[in-house]
This record gives sequence, structure tokens and C-alpha cells, in this order.
Amino acid sequence: MKNQANQFVQRVAVAVTNPDVRAAVAQGTHNANRKRQIAMGETSLEHGETMRQQAAAIKRHALNHLADLLEAAEANMQSNGIQVLWAADAAEARAHVLEIARKHDVHRIVKSKSMVTEEITHNEGLEAEGIEPIETDLGEYILQLNQEPPSHIVAPVIHKSKESIRQIFETRIHMPPTDDAGEMARYARVQLRAAFLSADLGISGGNFIIAETGTICLVTNEGNGRMVTSLPRVHVAVVGIEKIVATLEDYVTLTQVLPRSATGQKMAVYTHMINGPRRAEDEDGPQQVYVVLVDNGRSNIYTSGYTEALACIRCGACLNACPVYEVAGGHSYGWVYPGPIGAVVTPLLTGMENVTPLPYASSLCGSCKQVCPVDIDIPRMLLDLRNDLVEAGQTEKVWDLGMQAWAFGTRSPALFRLAGIAAGFATRLFPDAKLPGPLGGWSKYRKNPSFAKKPFRTLWAERGRK
Repeated sequence: MKNQANQFVQRVAVAVTNPDVRAAVAQGTHNANRKRQIAMGETSLEHGETMRQQAAAIKRHALNHLADLLEAAEANMQSNGIQVLWAADAAEARAHVLEIARKHDVHRIVKSKSMVTEEITHNEGLEAEGIEPIETDLGEYILQLNQEPPSHIVAPVIHKSKESIRQIFETRIHMPPTDDAGEMARYARVQLRAAFLSADLGISGGNFIIAETGTICLVTNEGNGRMVTSLPRVHVAVVGIEKIVATLEDYVTLTQVLPRSATGQKMAVYTHMINGPRRAEDEDGPQQVYVVLVDNGRSNIYTSGYTEALACIRCGACLNACPVYEVAGGHSYGWVYPGPIGAVVTPLLTGMENVTPLPYASSLCGSCKQVCPVDIDIPRMLLDLRNDLVEAGQTEKVWDLGMQAWAFGTRSPALFRLAGIAAGFATRLFPDAKLPGPLGGWSKYRKNPSFAKKPFRTLWAERGRK
């Protein structure tokens, strides 16, 4: 997916004019956020918070020992019969998958939902080589048919209405007209079943890899993940290096907070744990299993002041709670990862020069931190990224001049007092006037505040005299 994060403002301007998309996103995010609140506080709010802090500690521990855990995971996966490959960047990750496909004479690939494969433009690379990748997650399948990227980390078609999906199915796969969502899903299932049975290779992501056992863990709500990793003769898991956790016990905690935070479920429908290729006594399963561990900028994040961003378990809770995402929708963010975590991760993975507006795409209300199952301080990182942009000179000159003028005025008590008097006089004389220049964006949707007749310094001086 081409990085268009620089166009956030322009893309939002388009998104807000589409009432169908806004309604679909609002309904989807509100429902998911409400279910998350119920699930996390089902026993008690204190229990939910304790579980959240336990999950946060597990991910911080894994990050603090990342190098050792990666080595342990590699050794244990290899002892399980899994072939482990390392990819420094997206190009190397694509090359590994392509080499595996050629080695095993693969022509058709079925894929389970995976954000990291979106990140490395995996499908485009395969299609360029004449290999057909088929998305089997229902949401991803819909978007692949319509040739558009996902707009949410967990619910890729959150921006689509049932009517728009019906139209895609009727146009792309010739579905007979129906308004029944169940019938639509069944029709898609028939198409995908043929793909499962004819595919030579299955590709998945990985929600977690357990270092102590070398186990690949998938958390899904559709049976496609299990079929992708079991039916084809070759399985390739493409996983970011930050997905390592230390122990099975750690995984047990994380697999409880992930579905609660993502969809409001106490447990996902499918919790799939892969320990290697088919053994002699097994009746089914792939003959070969590969894991491609992807860096693609994660090491740079790890050695920066933003290491905490790598703790993300991709639940999407911060998107569902964010008032900006609700209005803007996922496609406005211009790259793979939308919402508050996307506004942090996209600059860190693709370069600050490519994503100048994203750190400002937040009200800093703090909801994203409150709902994060591993307590990532997203608002703090957004402020730090804004500071980085200022330090790098990537700000508009008019704002630089404005801040310099503000700083000059606030350093002088006399000028500050004079400005307060002038502003109070102007707002009383012209109560409905709009602010000039770039400040007009603020007053366009707000009433001007009323200035007090006596400023605080005057009241303080009077109190001192009394």
C-alpha cells in the first residue's frame, strides 16, 4: 500500500462528506467500544485493570529481553521442524516468500488476515510474479474483490454497509440478489472453499510467538485461519519481531485481553497454536512450515524513545475509542495502520518526512491510553512526535511566526497585560467575529470565549491590598 499519510487533511475532507461511511464507522466503533467495556469489567473494574496491567508488564518484559527471546524462539521453532528466516525490510520479506513459492512450485496462495503482509505489500509482489494470493478473511476478501485496503486493524470493512458489500458481491462474484447477510456470507464461503482445496501454500500472520516452546499463536473468529495453516502442503507465517512473548503463561494472559479489547469477547472463537509441520502420526497438516521474522524498521523503534509502541498487540481498541478516527475513518490515515496507534507507528516505520500531519491527528483526550490492553501511552508519544517535527523544522512558517510572537508577548508582563485588555475589548465589541488568518479554523465552529472584566492579576492585587 502506497504511503499517502501526507494527504491526511485532504483525505479527511473527502471522508467527512460521505454520510454512509461515517454512519458505518460510528456504529462499528461504538459497538466495539461498548462491548470492550463490558468484557473488561465483567468481573469488576478492578479485575479488568489488574489484567490490563499484568498484560502490560508481560509485553514490557518481552521487549526488555527481545534479543534473547528471539534467539530462544528461533532455536525452539527449528527444533520443532519449523524453518526460520529473517527479513531486514519489506523487500527481503517478499523475496523470502517468493523463493519459498518457487521452491515448492506454488501457483495459488490462500491467506489469513495479516497486517504485516499489508505493510510489506505482499500481495502486489506475488501478483507481479504471476502467483495468485487469495484473502480468506471475509472482510479482507471483500476488500480484495473491490481492490481497496483495510480501514481498521481488526474489522477491515468497518467502513462498509451491508448494501455496499451486496453490490460488490453481485458485481465481482455474480452473487444472486439478496439482502440477507447470512446468505451473503454463505455465498462467499462457497467461493473460498474451492480456493482452500486448490491452494498450494497458506500464508498467515502471527498474533504471538511463544519463545519457550517455539509455538506460533493465531487468534481468529473465522475458521479460515485454521484452514489456511492446515490444508495447503506449505504454511508460511509472516510475523513482526515484536510479537515474541516469553512463556505459555504469558500467552494465556494476552489471549484473554486481546479478544476482550478487540471485539468484546471473553475468548476468540479460534485459538490456534502451531508447533511445526505434520508429524508421521498426524492425519493432516502442512508438510513444510516456515516463519519469516520481519524487522522493517522495528529495530529503529526499539533503539529510540518510542520502544513502547512495539508493545501493541493490534487489538484496535484505540481506534474504536478515538473521536478523530470515528470522523476520519481508516483510509484517511493513508497507510496500513490507522487511528491513534497508526499516527505513532506510521511515522516511526516510514519516516517523519512522509507523514507530517499524523501526529496532529488527535484531540489528545487520552481515551486511547485508557482502553489499551497493554497501557501504551499513545498521547505522550504523539506529543513527542510533534516535538520531533518542530525540532526537524517540519512545520508551517505561519505557525512558527505565530508561536514566536506569542512567546515574545508572554515574556513581557506589560505586553501580556496590554494584549489581554485588547482581546477583552474586541470580544465585547465584536462578540460574533471570526478570528483572522489561520486562527479562523478555531472560531469557525466555536463561539469566542468571554473575557473576564477583571483579569486574575487584578483580582490578586486587590486581594493583597485587602
